[in-house]
Amino acid sequence: MLIGAGAIAELAGLVEGQVVIVQDLALPPLALPGAAVVKVAAGEDIKSWDGLRQIVDSLEAHRLGRDGTVVALGGGTIGDAAGFAASIWQRGVALINVPTTLLAMVDSAIGGKTGINSSRAKNAIGSFWQPRAVLCDLDWLDTLPEAEKQSGYAEIVKYTMTLDPGMADVGDFAEVVERSVRAKAEIVAADERESGLREVLNYGHTAGHAIEALSGYTLAHGRAVAAGMRVAARISQRVLGCPAAVVEQQDRLLAAHGLPGPLPDLAVNRVLDALPGDKKARAGRPRWVLLRDAGRPEPGHEVPEEIVREAVAEILSGS
Repeated sequence: MLIGAGAIAELAGLVEGQVVIVQDLALPPLALPGAAVVKVAAGEDIKSWDGLRQIVDSLEAHRLGRDGTVVALGGGTIGDAAGFAASIWQRGVALINVPTTLLAMVDSAIGGKTGINSSRAKNAIGSFWQPRAVLCDLDWLDTLPEAEKQSGYAEIVKYTMTLDPGMADVGDFAEVVERSVRAKAEIVAADERESGLREVLNYGHTAGHAIEALSGYTLAHGRAVAAGMRVAARISQRVLGCPAAVVEQQDRLLAAHGLPGPLPDLAVNRVLDALPGDKKARAGRPRWVLLRDAGRPEPGHEVPEEIVREAVAEILSGS
């Protein structure tokens, strides 16, 4: 894991064999001699069977062998889809993640989760495939649109509320990124396959994924997660007695970065109906990650529907 300005310079020394770079077509090509470049459109469309087929067909066309390397260059959707392709091509080839968005740097590029969306649920089809390296070059963020930076901050607030409350007082951006990456990496190292502890990283994602999917993936992932965090905090207050001050702190941290912003006009029942599609659900019942207090997340909670309904209704109404 390399974090900092200019980290991309280390890429040439990390790849092995033939190299295929799967990159966001909006980005300039990397200067990596001998590498094949496959340009794809970023966005949720690449996280589909058709998008996966496009990438796998390109790996086959370039005759990438089992000793080769896939480099995923772009945001989270590129990393998820290219990583899944790397995990299944030739039963698995080396992967290096080069995230270019804040959201990808602090979240999706770390931890080895890869995948695509089903017709009903986000990230329902995928695999665990750890990258050989992750290069978080902060220079990429200089030209990142403000809306994408805001989306990335949702995950940073998630780490602040669940794992590193002291980060709320950190003003240095590079330190915030590094602490976020470290927080997630420590959890992943302890529970790579999400058999227990790693579920805390899904705080805000139960309702967030449902809202995102119901928007037709037009709502940015970070904004959907921010809405989901607001839902989860209110449920936490009702179920676990999470202090009101913690809920208010989370709202302030999100609002400071324009989160969640306007949400799609969705009926509460549609969101409730979508919740069982979450990967953490068991026997069709959603299992929530809740906060007992700042820095004290607890996974695996089943919550009465009336409590969920009230919290979802409050957040969808803009309260």
